[in-house]
Amino acid sequence: MIQKSKHVSDSLTEQIQIVMPQHINGAGRLFGGRLMEWIDVVAGVVARRHSERNVITAAVDNLQFKEGAYPNDTLVLVGRMTHVGHTSMEVRVDTYVESLSGIRRPVNRAYLVLVALDEKGCPTEVPGLVLENEMERAEWEAGQRRRDLRRQRRAEGY
Repeated sequence: MIQKSKHVSDSLTEQIQIVMPQHINGAGRLFGGRLMEWIDVVAGVVARRHSERNVITAAVDNLQFKEGAYPNDTLVLVGRMTHVGHTSMEVRVDTYVESLSGIRRPVNRAYLVLVALDEKGCPTEVPGLVLENEMERAEWEAGQRRRDLRRQRRAEGY
């Protein structure tokens, strides 16, 4: 039986990485594909916690690289649920470089859409989302606009 609704805080997920030499591209920065992998893992954990199901990534809706990350940087990835549909969930993942003093500067923001799966691997219903503050309500409304845009793009064959 599916739980009716969950709070954003119920599935909030934080992952820490230290950028190592094997994570670096030819320009001496964190390889974007490696960061995308870490983002996908964080989004998956958020969606699994929310849905209490296995999930698949259906779309990377938006991925913005704001700054580079370099060897020995501490990366903090923070994932939160922003919007839910019937079987799909939108997750925002923010990535920061954290200085040794604890100050964080943003390097990436991504929105991903994940789908919950039942035991047969078919899409299944997910809990609703309880919005507790203005930030969460603003994310929900923006998530609805992104969902509508995704639908429009699919209809156009984008």
